[in-house]
Amino acid sequence: MELLHNITEAMEKGDQAEVGRLLDNVLLEVEPDLLYELAEGLMNYGFAEEAARVYEHLIFLFPEENQLRIDKAQVLMEIGREDEALLILSEVPKTDEDYPIALLALADYYQMIGLHEAAEQRIDEAMSLLPDEPLLIFAKAELLLNSGRYLEAARLYEELKKGNAELTGVNLSERLAEVYSAGAAYEEAIPYYEEAISSNHSPELLFGLGIAAFQVGRYKTAISTLEELLSMDPDYFSAYLLLSQAHAMLEQNEKAYTVITDGIQRDSFEKEYYLVAGKLTLKLGDTQSAEDHLRQAIALDPEYMEALYTLMSLLHQYERDEEVIELFEQLKHEGSDWPALLPFVAESYSRNEQFERAYEIYTLAYTEHKEDPSFLEKYVYFLLEEGKREEAIEILKQLQNLAPDMRWIELMDSLE
Repeated sequence: MELLHNITEAMEKGDQAEVGRLLDNVLLEVEPDLLYELAEGLMNYGFAEEAARVYEHLIFLFPEENQLRIDKAQVLMEIGREDEALLILSEVPKTDEDYPIALLALADYYQMIGLHEAAEQRIDEAMSLLPDEPLLIFAKAELLLNSGRYLEAARLYEELKKGNAELTGVNLSERLAEVYSAGAAYEEAIPYYEEAISSNHSPELLFGLGIAAFQVGRYKTAISTLEELLSMDPDYFSAYLLLSQAHAMLEQNEKAYTVITDGIQRDSFEKEYYLVAGKLTLKLGDTQSAEDHLRQAIALDPEYMEALYTLMSLLHQYERDEEVIELFEQLKHEGSDWPALLPFVAESYSRNEQFERAYEIYTLAYTEHKEDPSFLEKYVYFLLEEGKREEAIEILKQLQNLAPDMRWIELMDSLE
């Protein structure tokens, strides 16, 4: 029919004025069953107001069809006319066969605005009327998943999977893999990932399987899965990091380093790649490359705490105290305040014979590190060297409580 063809063309072009102009004639001349399809098409192309007009016309023609009212209410929710939508849904009689669908539409609305308990009540009421309806069970499972109630959701998806491989376009094996992974039940997720992959060999599923296998210590499985993923999609950047970590867990550090440098070649702006590369080269004994990688990470993000900590730890280990101090003062000048770095800095100032500044930094560090025995030990000896005997005794008492040792008792006795 020419009218339908014309309005479809206008929809595809996004010509709202033309769609509006044609719609009046379409409503008068096109058969109702085709109008219903047109309403769905209008929604798909983003013409929600026009779809609402079509449903209004159909309701006028078939006032007894509550499904049309429910459809209109769902459209009204899409365009922010919730009050009208809720009124329409509330008018569907409880005795009507479409009442459970109205409850489901209400549940969708309450879930959308974050009222999960109200949504669950509506779904439960619908399920009390149609206890074996798969769509209602699926809606309840989806609600539980979105509410973080993963084990309850999994039980319902398992029930559905006994009779359905797929529901509303959702593969239930994929959904179960997702649910179990979200609940950190990675061992349970793995067979569902494998089952889903057998019918849908997608990068996303392969990555999900790689994560699950990694989390349960099946590093060889993770490696083979992620290598397959990267052969399919070399630009799946998250896989490089996980694959490198899987090799590292097997102490295959050179392979791990090769993988992460491949990742860097693909994405030279991913700071985490440089951090991992830096840590791996430290393991491999190449401190210069480690420092280079860490500085590259920091260049990408000057407040990248983990890279800053690792670099400062490296500089501190090799007693490059002036560089430790310089890095710290630069961070402080830029307004950054990292308590985790203070023990390194305090010791570097002390070794550099800037004792007043060292004392100041030790005092600051104490606030954050007073539960750390290794820090307290260094602090005690610094205080003793500076002649601050009373302060040293107080720290010694705390050290003895945290990590009892005859050394601290003997040192305390000698001081008292």
